[in-house]
Amino acid sequence: MIARWIFASLTAAFLTLFVFAANNPGARAEDASNMKTAIFAGGCFWCVEDAFDKVDGVTETVSGYAGGKTQDPTYGSHEGYVEALKVTYDPSKVTYAQLLDNYWHNIDPFDPTGQFCDKGPAYRTVVFVSDDAEKSLAEKTKQDIANRFGQDVATQIRPTSTFYAAEDYHQDYHTKNPISYKYYKWNCGRAQRLFKIWGDKHS
Repeated sequence: MIARWIFASLTAAFLTLFVFAANNPGARAEDASNMKTAIFAGGCFWCVEDAFDKVDGVTETVSGYAGGKTQDPTYGSHEGYVEALKVTYDPSKVTYAQLLDNYWHNIDPFDPTGQFCDKGPAYRTVVFVSDDAEKSLAEKTKQDIANRFGQDVATQIRPTSTFYAAEDYHQDYHTKNPISYKYYKWNCGRAQRLFKIWGDKHS
């Protein structure tokens, strides 16, 4: 009898919370307002998305194009843009510094011509910063890498600019097409080069 009463009470409480959430979009909006965004370019956005989807505290990733000036770039026409990833994250679970650390360990920071088998301006590495704190941290970690390896770091640090989401078929490519994605990543030499630079720390 007591067990049934407890079950009924818990069910009623759950239903109350469910109704409250459903009828209080402001509560959901408040949760969304606590989220922050960051934009990173690291070569093929499929691979960058894969790397950030594994980070606890990241709530959404969107592959796209950043850094250009023309409107509505597409995969076949995005001159002036780099392939980039917009990361939405919960700062109470993951810090910007941790996102930066994940970023550095999933790119080749020494290549000024692109990333791995993808060469050209669209595949250059860029950290897009939105304020002085992000800029300072990005510059510090960039210099730390240069000092550690004794090499110039080619990755640019630039102010955040307009971001355009890429076409739907590019989103979540690594989960929608796992076989072709893994084939591409390996044959592009990404995994091998990352291991050579960072060891087991890369994704």
